[in-house]
Amino acid sequence: MKRITLILFLFVAFGVQSQEAEWLTDFEKAKKTAQKQKKPILMYFTGSDWCGPCKMLKKDFWQSEEFVAQSNDFVLLEVDVPFRLDVISESQMKKNKALQAKYNKEKSFPTLLALDASGRVKDKISAYSMLRDTAPYFAFIDKARSIR
Repeated sequence: MKRITLILFLFVAFGVQSQEAEWLTDFEKAKKTAQKQKKPILMYFTGSDWCGPCKMLKKDFWQSEEFVAQSNDFVLLEVDVPFRLDVISESQMKKNKALQAKYNKEKSFPTLLALDASGRVKDKISAYSMLRDTAPYFAFIDKARSIR
């Protein structure tokens, strides 16, 4: 009986801990979903395999319980521009580079854009410091929540 209780406890503990927001990687699908659900899009530019601030932001903000709880208010779109060629497919890299050329010309990482359901940029926030202050990002999504 103790063994079953322990197994159930571990299952629940790891299940809760591994909850993450659901990210799309296709811009057209994100727009269709946003239009259908009447939600704003959060477009996140990251360099998942090389960008230190992106890795910190993922841990501190994107994987936080507070953000995960609010993530259903948005359609989430991750635009990864890694250095390594095995992180994403070649076709996905081409799509992501095209999105970067249009929406992140400065090539600033991390960058988060708030878009309406048609894909028009309404707001933007860039950078993440070693101070690991997530307050500006939470303020950004609070503001973005009203975009339609």
